[in-house]
Amino acid sequence: MADSTLVFLVLGATLAAFVWGRFRYDLVALAALLGSVMLGLVPGDEAFLGFGHPAVITVAAVLVLSRAFEHSGVVDVIADQVLKVGERLFLQLAALTGTVVVLSGFMNNVGALALLLPVAMRLAREHDTSPSLLLMPLAFGSLLGGLTTLIGTPPNIIIASYRGDVTGEGFGLFSFTPVGATVALAGLAFILLIGWRLVPQRAGKASLDAMFDTAHYLVELRVDEDSRANGLSLRELQQELEETIPVLAVVRDDRRRAGHAFFGTLREGDILLMEAGPEEMKLLEEKAGLSLGQDAEEEPQEEQEEQEEQEEARSEAEGHREDANRDPAEKKATGKGERKKNKEEKRGVDTEGLQLMEAVVRNDSMMVNRTVTQLRLHNQFGLHLVAVARDGGRLKQRLREIRFRPGDVLLLQGGESELAESLTTLGCLPLARRDLQLGQPRMLLVSLAIFAAAILAILTGVLPAAVALATAALVSLLVGVLPLREGYQAIDGPVIVLLGAMIPVGQALETSGGAALIAEAMLAWGSEWPVVVTLTGLFVVTMMLSDVVNNAAAAVLMAPIAASLASGFEVSLDPFLMAVAISASCAFLTPIGHQSNTLVMGPGGYRFGDYWRMGLPLEGVITLVAIPMILLVWPL
Repeated sequence: MADSTLVFLVLGATLAAFVWGRFRYDLVALAALLGSVMLGLVPGDEAFLGFGHPAVITVAAVLVLSRAFEHSGVVDVIADQVLKVGERLFLQLAALTGTVVVLSGFMNNVGALALLLPVAMRLAREHDTSPSLLLMPLAFGSLLGGLTTLIGTPPNIIIASYRGDVTGEGFGLFSFTPVGATVALAGLAFILLIGWRLVPQRAGKASLDAMFDTAHYLVELRVDEDSRANGLSLRELQQELEETIPVLAVVRDDRRRAGHAFFGTLREGDILLMEAGPEEMKLLEEKAGLSLGQDAEEEPQEEQEEQEEQEEARSEAEGHREDANRDPAEKKATGKGERKKNKEEKRGVDTEGLQLMEAVVRNDSMMVNRTVTQLRLHNQFGLHLVAVARDGGRLKQRLREIRFRPGDVLLLQGGESELAESLTTLGCLPLARRDLQLGQPRMLLVSLAIFAAAILAILTGVLPAAVALATAALVSLLVGVLPLREGYQAIDGPVIVLLGAMIPVGQALETSGGAALIAEAMLAWGSEWPVVVTLTGLFVVTMMLSDVVNNAAAAVLMAPIAASLASGFEVSLDPFLMAVAISASCAFLTPIGHQSNTLVMGPGGYRFGDYWRMGLPLEGVITLVAIPMILLVWPL
């Protein structure tokens, strides 16, 4: 069987696995690489050269520098200004989307989105705005911003490196700016003027209570003398129940202790604040002997009478004329109804101080496809899982049965000091309202100075981009802008593996003649048309591919095809490579095309089919603007 046929079979299986999504994309890419080696498509001694490719090193360095910006407070200073825009929706959209466009040009676009996502949620809650109107524009803006510079998005880095391999000179830091910035501005204008109106409005998802319906599930349960829970620790209680039911707090002697930090044994009179629905309530009563706590008991008669007298006296003092003219029986009934209503309102469980936090599961999270029991959240990370929301609504099934998916929104409880570190380790992005930490002014300036020096070295040609950025990342770690541990955590392992594995596979597509065969078919199809038609077809095909596979993989696969097309038409290579770079980063039709789209799916309450409503016309605008700009800046 010809090598080109084998390459097509490997790539076909790889793309099918990417679209299926059953296995993480880095595992799929590694399987494609090893399969190519076994089939003789990639030499065995060159199998892992992709991991030392300049594109991979550049991506890793940019990820570290992005985290350094966050840690030093550079981005938080900007976010602090965004929060001052006021209550007008247009200004909120302009501030959030415009800011993320600028940030994404100089740092990882997922990192820029992650920094502004809590700011967007805070704006939505403070101004009672549906977050669905803010989050999709924010995600799309992060993709648009990546188009503007070499380091804005992995496809740009890959295409620049590919050009260097073919011609001996890669694209520069700002070579993408004329086309990318124009496309980004056109996309931003569309989003602000028209696009946000096409986004389905999911009402009531900005509030923690609205998303999780917390007040209807938090109950107080009392430990009686004959309760089986009497004398058990919380861990022993969980084992007794054979169920993961979070104990949010233990109230003893009018002092409340958070459940994750309570390590003693329960005793008579303790009140447990728990997350429990009707089925769990029955289980707690039968297996642990717990009963409804004090908030559910009838108030003593004396307290009721005293309360009634006070309310009647207050009513008389205010001199309500309508009340004075009412029928006595009606007045009595109304008074009872009001007292009942007041009493029910007072039964609401106070959740203040319980350190509840919302977080969204990232695509690369270790939680994906695993349950809370498998992860041992409480024992290993000190976290209680309180609830899970998916597609904007709370999941009603038992917590221990839920297998987490990317985009799930979790309601977690834990110690304030441990939450941030645990969420980072788990691969979750915090969504809860947070206080901005502006960092140390000295480190803020140092971080900017290091990055500026790297940019200057790239622009003057003193150092290649990969070396300059890697040096900047190293210096940031050495001077303490970013702790070493956080530097390693900042490197997105799955993306690095994806790039390192797919680069040799992409080269095999070229060396086997597979890219030439595809190019010949496109040349035959476009022989009777101007070259610009084939260029547009390449642009659209790459854009569609990036909607279902990782954008870096799309760039790796389409770059050799673009080079073959340029050679076949005997025209300049640059416009074809630039078309691949721009289109590979424009994944606006689905939530799986890019991590930014997936991250906002849960918090925004979006469904799979919501993205194309704004994404499809946006891709049309981008195509209409990008093709003329590419031909203007990079003529055939």
